[in-house]
Amino acid sequence: MTQDSTQAPAPSLVTVTHVTYALHALGLAIGAFGAATVVGSFVFGWPSIIAVVVNYVKRGEARGTWLESHFTWQIRTFWFALLWACVVGVVGAVLAIVLIGIAIWAIGFFVLGIWAIYRIARGWLALRDARAITA
Repeated sequence: MTQDSTQAPAPSLVTVTHVTYALHALGLAIGAFGAATVVGSFVFGWPSIIAVVVNYVKRGEARGTWLESHFTWQIRTFWFALLWACVVGVVGAVLAIVLIGIAIWAIGFFVLGIWAIYRIARGWLALRDARAITA
């Protein structure tokens, strides 16, 4: 989606997009400062789950505007984080019998947490500047 979309988004939809970024950021912060992993809190915590549900519900309203890219960005961030968390979890569990799995879990979840923080920060900064986010 490019900056020159056919229509301007409603101001209330811009607000909703800020709220969903804030919910995703809250999920990440709970993981960073709590007992859970960052990515675990992001994909299994209520703030991000609420945010991704809102993303799906409001995505139709954003179609044809520069905000459409933000809804797609947030949805993809959530699902890719969940997918890779499952992959890291399974690979780590299989390799735990030789002790390397514990390192894979730790490093994998750390890297996934950094990736999720980067994606939410990059998207929110683009939203603040009222521009589409590109992959």
